[in-house]
Amino acid sequence: MSERFEAAGADARWQAEWEARGTFHADDNSNQPKSYVLEMFPYPSGRIHMGHVRNYTMGDVLARFRRMRGMEVLHPMGWDAFGMPAENAAMEKGVHPGDWTRANIAAMRAELKRLGFALDWSRELATCEPDYYGHEQALFLDFLEAGLVYRKESAVNWDPVDMTVLANEQVIDGRGWRSGALVERRKLSQWFLKITQFGDDLLEGLQGLQHWPDKVKLMQANWIGRSKGLRFKFALERPSTSLGTNGLSNIPFVSSDVETRFSDVEVFTTRPDTIFGASFVAISVDHPLAQALKDSTAGLPEFIEQCRKTGTAAAEIETAEKLGFDTGLKATHPLDPSWQLPVFVANFVLMEYGTGAVFGVPAHDQRDLDFARKYMLPVTRVVASSPEEKDKPVHDEADTDPGLIVNSRFLDGMTSEDAKGAVIARAEAEGWGEGTTVFRLRDWGVSRQRYWGTPIPIIHCDGCGPVGVPRDQLPVVLPEDVSFDIPGNPLDRHPTWKHVDCPKCGAPARRETDTLDTFADSSWYFIRFASQPKDRPFDRAVAEQWLPVGQYIGGVEHAILHLLYARFWTRALQHIGALNVAEPFTGLFTQGMVTHETYKDAVGNWLSPAEVSNSVVTATGEPVTVGRVEKMSKSKKNTVDPGPIVDRYGADAVRWFMLSDSPPERDLPWSEAGIEGAGRLVQRLWRATAPGEGAGGADLDLDRKLHRTIDGVATDIEALSFNKAVAKLYELIGAIEKAKPSASRDTASRTLIRLAAPMVPHIAEEAWARIGGEGLVADAEWPAVDPALLIDDEVTIAIQVNGKLRDTIQAPKGSSREELEALARANAKVLAILAGAEPKKVIAVPDRLVNLVA
Repeated sequence: MSERFEAAGADARWQAEWEARGTFHADDNSNQPKSYVLEMFPYPSGRIHMGHVRNYTMGDVLARFRRMRGMEVLHPMGWDAFGMPAENAAMEKGVHPGDWTRANIAAMRAELKRLGFALDWSRELATCEPDYYGHEQALFLDFLEAGLVYRKESAVNWDPVDMTVLANEQVIDGRGWRSGALVERRKLSQWFLKITQFGDDLLEGLQGLQHWPDKVKLMQANWIGRSKGLRFKFALERPSTSLGTNGLSNIPFVSSDVETRFSDVEVFTTRPDTIFGASFVAISVDHPLAQALKDSTAGLPEFIEQCRKTGTAAAEIETAEKLGFDTGLKATHPLDPSWQLPVFVANFVLMEYGTGAVFGVPAHDQRDLDFARKYMLPVTRVVASSPEEKDKPVHDEADTDPGLIVNSRFLDGMTSEDAKGAVIARAEAEGWGEGTTVFRLRDWGVSRQRYWGTPIPIIHCDGCGPVGVPRDQLPVVLPEDVSFDIPGNPLDRHPTWKHVDCPKCGAPARRETDTLDTFADSSWYFIRFASQPKDRPFDRAVAEQWLPVGQYIGGVEHAILHLLYARFWTRALQHIGALNVAEPFTGLFTQGMVTHETYKDAVGNWLSPAEVSNSVVTATGEPVTVGRVEKMSKSKKNTVDPGPIVDRYGADAVRWFMLSDSPPERDLPWSEAGIEGAGRLVQRLWRATAPGEGAGGADLDLDRKLHRTIDGVATDIEALSFNKAVAKLYELIGAIEKAKPSASRDTASRTLIRLAAPMVPHIAEEAWARIGGEGLVADAEWPAVDPALLIDDEVTIAIQVNGKLRDTIQAPKGSSREELEALARANAKVLAILAGAEPKKVIAVPDRLVNLVA
């Protein structure tokens, strides 16, 4: 018998055995209860990192455990393989995005397999392959036919260097994340999915997700943003003399047609309680009124062009300088005909939000306050914590808290909530507005001007308009012969791919050259994992056997968009009758990040941990600046490659460290000491599971410890409290090490193998084979619990004198008051305190305490 567990040989041997047997292939036809365990699939960037290892280890433990509990488990793996990084690699390295992506997939697949994850590789998919995205195109056409897809002009973030639309998240400080160019606001025809049609259902569905983190549900609820507000119109007037605050003589409404069309401007507000604090009205540069005024108002065209040089990202708009152009128009306050408000065109109002027009309340909105200070507009407090603070000045920060209404005529003294209702009621009674429920959520713009994505299956015909690609022509496959030597979308300039005949009339037409947002790819991949027929996206009956995903695991950074879009996609499928599942994931767990110190050399360059030793650069001996412990990232080079760690310590030590060193919802600081400690514990496990001699009788204390461990570890794994489960195994190993040879010790040792198998599967298989266990431990049953051994025979009794704790003793459970009093009277500490005096009273509470009152 080897004294040490040799990980290198055992890891490879058992991984090969699992693969040869198809151990983890899920059986659609099984009669066992089904369990779907899934981690968010990775982007194939080239190498896995420790964040991947932690994420997939957690799901793997649960999947293996549930198999041992008699469940048929689906635990698949695939690749979120479309996206900009592949195009960036094409531009920077002169490789094809497909070649780069597939090479990365091969490398990362090999790395994942080295960690021994119990994955059903027979269901592996990559979203960049036509046998996946062709089915996505079919679903897009299904949604189009059901009225869930439409096309319209929309303002977008445009990168003038890369010549592509950028998502808001790709705009950093007003610049394109890759090119660094100043982002512009442009109008383009875009394809949209009607996610807002399901706004109420998406919001209300959160209430039923009992196994989601509250913080994630709150983030989604805030993003959906359902609110009750007031929609109303300001009547517009043209003063006889019009001189705007920008100092230019404006000449609005030069034509009677324009004047007729724009007698008022409609706004929406969620804070009608602040209506008496109004200071100005602002409209978007894309508002029809602004466009109508553009040709007849000096300086306005230039202002609009200036505004277009900023993107549509909310963060950028909030932080940019607030700019306005005074049109010279006046808006009449609906509650006071003599009150006139200036009307501005402003850079912080977007046409896509609300009505494209707002009224500003500077005292209670920071954006409005910044604008009012710049253009010297009134700032009137209308909400205060008490009536006495009605004249409290507003300085540099707006007061956004609710409170009591002040300086607001008939609203004074009301709470903010009551005042909202009062204003809405008056608006409706007088006919100048109506209460309306609105959503912050906007329809999902899915058009991307990129090559490496799912082609949108539409053909544009001058006569017929947009026409869906005929089903028998799917998939619309990306052309391979593209180049990235010129910025922009290669599909736009491809000489042949986009030129086709119209499926309706046969006239020359052109393919849609935009591709789908990659969030579409990840909005239904979990359904394709469950069912993979060749002729359709999924088989409904088979998919519904597995769905919804019982346990989904991934980073909290995906808490809003990915999860929201996936929830929409299942509802859309339910809406068209393709799937009877509303919520895709009934259980969600967001694990913490893996972190590491950061390092810089003397000139400020980032250094990787592999380049540093004892706070100096290993190669040169130069001093290193040690920075904060942060999430591992390529940009700061504080990543640790799992490969060399697995080479040195084995897969099980890495898995053990990921599970044991921190609660799974918290960040995990990586440390060499931690992985070394995990390696030592693996060796202790190997020794503790060595075959015993079977000598000696029963050891009741060890039997109790074993069965409490069986019960406790099972409970902890189901609760994803992996660090607690590891701690219980650690205690059991210690108890086995201390125990004398006995049948109980042998039983505990053999059982320990099965208890550890979900966490450290390679050493468990090796130890199982060493004791002659039947088959694979991966297929073994979880040990049964003897309920009688979970019951405590003894309890701890508190011994008090005059109500003050003096000692504790162990007593048989259920001891009588008389027995407890006798034990307390005999206690040495009590005897010393009483010094021969007789207690006046003795209070005994069975199984809890004895109090002697002297």
